[in-house]
Amino acid sequence: MELERVKLTEAEARARRRRSVAIGLFLVGLVILFYVVTIAKMGV
Repeated sequence: MELERVKLTEAEARARRRRSVAIGLFLVGLVILFYVVTIAKMGV
């Protein structure tokens, strides 16, 4: 069973990479925010 793969153009590949990095940074930001809020609620 052979899968057909879509070949991305250079611009599409760059856009996908940029989007992936943005999503990753957003998730890291959320983790930091939740950590800070948790520490603040503990009263430290």
